[in-house]
Amino acid sequence: MMVQYLAIKAEHPRDMVFYRMGDFYELFYDDAKKAAEILDITLTARGKSAGEPIPMAGVPFHAAENYLARLVKAGVSVAIAEQIGDPATSKGPVERKVVRVVTPGTVSDEALLDERVDNLLLALNHSGEDYGLAYLDLSTGRFRVLEVSGEEALAGELQRLNPAETLYCDTIGHTLVSERSGARAQPAWEFDTESARRALNTQFQTHDLQGFGCDGLDLAIGAAGCLLQYVKDTQRSNLPHLRSMSHESRAESVILDAATRRNLEIDINMSGGETNTLFSVLDKGVTAMGSRLLRRWLHRPLTDITTLEARQNAIAALCANYHYETVREQLKPIGDMERILARVALRSARPRDLTRLLSSLAALPPLRSELGHCDAPLLAQLSLQAGDYPELVELLDRAIIENPPVVIRDGGVIADGYDAELDELREISTGAGNYLLEIEQRERETTGISTLKVGYNRVHGYYIEISRSQSDQAPAEYVRRQTLKNAERFITPELKEFEDKALSSKSRALAREKALYDALIDRLNEQLAQLQDTAAAVSEIDVLACLAERAENLSLCRPQFVEDQVFEVSQGRHLVVEQVLEEPFIANDTLLDSKRRMLLITGPNMGGKSTYMRQNAVIALLAHIGSFVPATTTRLAPMDRIFTRIGSSDDLASGRSTFMVEMTETANILHNATPRSLVLMDEVGRGTSTFDGLSLAWAAAVELAQRVQAFTLFATHYFELTTLPDTCPTMANVHLDATEHQDHVVFLHHIQEGPANRSFGLQVAKLAGIPGPVLQAASDKLQELEQGAPEAPVARTVSPVPPSPQVDLFASAGPHPVVESLQDLDIDDLSPRAALELLYQLKKKL
Repeated sequence: MMVQYLAIKAEHPRDMVFYRMGDFYELFYDDAKKAAEILDITLTARGKSAGEPIPMAGVPFHAAENYLARLVKAGVSVAIAEQIGDPATSKGPVERKVVRVVTPGTVSDEALLDERVDNLLLALNHSGEDYGLAYLDLSTGRFRVLEVSGEEALAGELQRLNPAETLYCDTIGHTLVSERSGARAQPAWEFDTESARRALNTQFQTHDLQGFGCDGLDLAIGAAGCLLQYVKDTQRSNLPHLRSMSHESRAESVILDAATRRNLEIDINMSGGETNTLFSVLDKGVTAMGSRLLRRWLHRPLTDITTLEARQNAIAALCANYHYETVREQLKPIGDMERILARVALRSARPRDLTRLLSSLAALPPLRSELGHCDAPLLAQLSLQAGDYPELVELLDRAIIENPPVVIRDGGVIADGYDAELDELREISTGAGNYLLEIEQRERETTGISTLKVGYNRVHGYYIEISRSQSDQAPAEYVRRQTLKNAERFITPELKEFEDKALSSKSRALAREKALYDALIDRLNEQLAQLQDTAAAVSEIDVLACLAERAENLSLCRPQFVEDQVFEVSQGRHLVVEQVLEEPFIANDTLLDSKRRMLLITGPNMGGKSTYMRQNAVIALLAHIGSFVPATTTRLAPMDRIFTRIGSSDDLASGRSTFMVEMTETANILHNATPRSLVLMDEVGRGTSTFDGLSLAWAAAVELAQRVQAFTLFATHYFELTTLPDTCPTMANVHLDATEHQDHVVFLHHIQEGPANRSFGLQVAKLAGIPGPVLQAASDKLQELEQGAPEAPVARTVSPVPPSPQVDLFASAGPHPVVESLQDLDIDDLSPRAALELLYQLKKKL
């Protein structure tokens, strides 16, 4: 048995092998040790190898899914070896074979998946700094390819896709990919472009890949070929639901880099959780597939205005007369059709998948009828794409019982009346008791033997038993089967025939039921492509209805795209922050246009600068997915990218300090932003010395406003930067103010024109709980600095106007005491002794 196990393990050295033995999947050697640690199961030993006990652990086969889910979540791949031989005819160990390999990126079982999150397998090819990506959601059949240049762009795509498993060419050296959870290095020959083209054309039954828009994408095609072969190797089955692949062009979307996705907390907050994110506020999807589509929309906002306005029209039509409410009601019976159909294609669909598919298909006619009341071309198109399936509904309704068991293995799935042969076999099995009573009654009357009875045991089967005293009256056709102390047992041709039927009827009924179930799967696969299109349409209908509900209940407005270079928001709000506030959110206006490219934002800590900046980025993001936005009116030009440089963080794993991360992100913005970009810059230069940081912030602001000319929100505590609008007319000062009331600071959270004049740093420190003595010492030092701060040399910058030597908002704007003394001095009246004394006094003041 271990020889057989080791042969299987040799074929799957990187996978944990679940080796079927009776009612358990057993694991051996290092697999057993690793499984015991991850799954918290008992590690034992059995037999010996080289004189040492063989480590062993096991899990019950009927509960294997729960254990598989935990292993997959831990990034472990599992090869499942089942018994395929017949124990009755096998000599030695029953033959076993790996029937499938479960990996983090190729799972399709419902129990192993998060229903509202895409489960992606990514393949990554490269040539120098150019990268080809192919990704697949096996649970839905969605297959995409794209190409990017540069490590920054690659990081952004990895952040967007967040694959469960990554196959990467082993010549890629950096840790950006190799240290990801579920990363697997693959040899370079698996990414061969020509082999990939042949494999893809065979899969899609096409002559070439031109129809998919993939011409010239050699790196991406190589990645797609590697991915396809990997999925075939793991699934050990055909993949009929992989019907096509499509090219994702970065030019078609508003590009968000990895830092921007983190800072905007699209679906993961800064703490790594999923609460209080943009997705968590918007996701009121009725179906799981609708929620997944909304998440994809948020991570890939579009630039095509025609598509965005079509979505806006659909949302407006659903809001009219609250149509979204009845549409969402009709969506409730619809299950996760995308993943159900994938399991149908992989032939792993369970009985309850088919009942959910039945309820989904039965819900389509009333859904389409309700959409007919909405005047929007996109909704009409989606209604047509959803279609009707009366024949499939009738078939599934007849074939499957209302509440079937979880698996087909034990039968009881196919409804009575669906198949005459199955009904007969079931009748034999369930009606055996009544039939035996009938035989017993008839034989007693025919023979006149009062002690005659019909019985059964597992050793001898069915029999007629007659007491020893009456056994000589048995008819000639009775054949003696067994002699007991007080009775004789006989068999008749009729009873033998019934025995053969009854004993085989249960297994034959199970076999017949399995054949009927497989025929249903075949029938569904005949219309798989059409059914997948239906699922896609229903998903989009769900997202649009969800956004309509959010627009109504969160008081969102329809944004207007214009050709002018403008970003104008009236009474804008931060969608997430206002949900967690107990008091009303303070809305603010924003105006950026061709004459006003940059807002220099000053104000106290905790005054709301970061919230104000992020809310504008979120408004721009929502507008570019076709959603309504949190404002009373919004006008904006189409954007190509959104950048954010917010907050401080380090990257210890890569050896990068907080300031290095800050400068890397700033460099990315300065290199890649365009006049059609929205840029958020918060506290640039605060991670180094005052004059270095001030100079860098000054130069970056001038570069963004004068050369790049991106729409920019630039928050800073360097008050010196507020002089920039005097020499750069495309800049403007705005600030968030605060006031003091009874020794407490009150933040007003309201944007006003002009620069701030105070920081309120000590008041914020008091709110944070800084001890009283420390606050008092800081207050004393602040007064000393404000009254007697020396002049410092002016920092050199690349700007046309040098900054003042003022260190921070604490510094006094009045003349220095030494300067006042010198100005009041009459030098001609001084004696040499008085002059010397005065010089000592001035030096002491300094």
